Amino acid sequence: MEIFLSAVLGELASRSINFFISKSSKPEVLDVEDSMQRALLRAQVIIDEATGRHITNQAMVQQLNMLRDAMYQGCYILDTFRYQSHDEKDAKDQVRKTRILEQLEDALGSLSAMIIDVKELVLFLKSYPHLYRQPCSMQILLGKCMFGRQMEAELVLSFLLRAQPNGAEELEVLPVVGPSKVGKSTLVAHVCNDERVHDHFSEIMFLSNHDFNAEKLTYLRGGCVKKCQNSTSSKYGRMLVVVEVAGDFNEDEWKKLYAASKRCMTSGSKIIITSRSDKIIKLGTARPVTLKYMSHEAYWYFFKTLEPRMMKGSFFHAMCAICLLRDSFDIHFWCKVVTFLRRLDKWHVSKFGEHLSHALDQNKPAHFWSMARTSEEIVVCHQYECSSQEEVPKIALASVMYGSVKPPGRFEGLVWRSPIPPYYDYIHTCEVQDLKTTAAKRKRS
Repeated sequence: MEIFLSAVLGELASRSINFFISKSSKPEVLDVEDSMQRALLRAQVIIDEATGRHITNQAMVQQLNMLRDAMYQGCYILDTFRYQSHDEKDAKDQVRKTRILEQLEDALGSLSAMIIDVKELVLFLKSYPHLYRQPCSMQILLGKCMFGRQMEAELVLSFLLRAQPNGAEELEVLPVVGPSKVGKSTLVAHVCNDERVHDHFSEIMFLSNHDFNAEKLTYLRGGCVKKCQNSTSSKYGRMLVVVEVAGDFNEDEWKKLYAASKRCMTSGSKIIITSRSDKIIKLGTARPVTLKYMSHEAYWYFFKTLEPRMMKGSFFHAMCAICLLRDSFDIHFWCKVVTFLRRLDKWHVSKFGEHLSHALDQNKPAHFWSMARTSEEIVVCHQYECSSQEEVPKIALASVMYGSVKPPGRFEGLVWRSPIPPYYDYIHTCEVQDLKTTAAKRKRS
């Protein structure tokens, strides 16, 4: 009896201690959450003010980018912590809650340290002029926006506006490198739309590597179609040539283009070359600008309505999903789409060993089916983009994938029409296959 009574009293004492500890720890948790919220607000104020000014100091630009990354990290950890606190299942998992709280404290410490480090930046901001217009393209306030590329845009802009040393005869080249659909063309087109760039160059020409042949090199003599020209710009005749390398890079053709450009273009003219291949880095006279997919935290900040992991940090895939969800403000439809995409991605990994988004980014054959008809498999055979002036397919791929449109055996589907420069229309060439027939072919092979 004494042993039983001792055990009961011990259990009651243990529970009482745990109860008082949990009660006393709650204000601390609330304090950390509140401190993080205030730190995030301070960081946002600094970033918004800096983004509205033309900062020429590259060290300050890099410091600002580090602050932005710390803010993304803080937002992500804070949202994760709040979700865990309100979720009944996770509320029972004290170990996981403790780990999230520790991550929140670490993120708060990192963000607070960054805010202290940029005190000098805040003081010097007043010495930098405001931009001609508020950079709406840098914010997620409008549909026509570019997100998360402030530092890269400043690097490109700095290269273009930098004065060439007296007597220098070398034609300056800036390589912009990154994987498929990461936003290389969008970044360059955005910078080229800046008034300062228009005022600095008399002509801006956009070419692809298909224009490297002898016939089309006559663009330097006036034969090229000008995408962008400002008649009121500089009188010195400086030219900017933007070359987009699609597919394999041919160095011999590049040498012809570079030699022709060097002969015909005036001093101060410059070239930007974009490609997914690292081979173009050696062509540059300046340090290359390398674009990567957004971090998980930055992607979360940009797009919270779908699970960020499903889009693999791809801005292109996110915008496609946003357009789909905007067309139907139905929570049941959204949940259905999320469930469908998760199931489809797991199936693609199990069948082909890679995620569906990865196959699309690498321009490999990608397989999916319609949400309405699971008996048919649709294979993406080829992807390409065209300018907004060209004719586009009447079939929207989203209506095939999520709607009731039943396409013919082989068709071209419009994936997305970009609302920002260079205003590309993205198109997939697809083929419809019966799942039973496909399975039988795989067994025979």
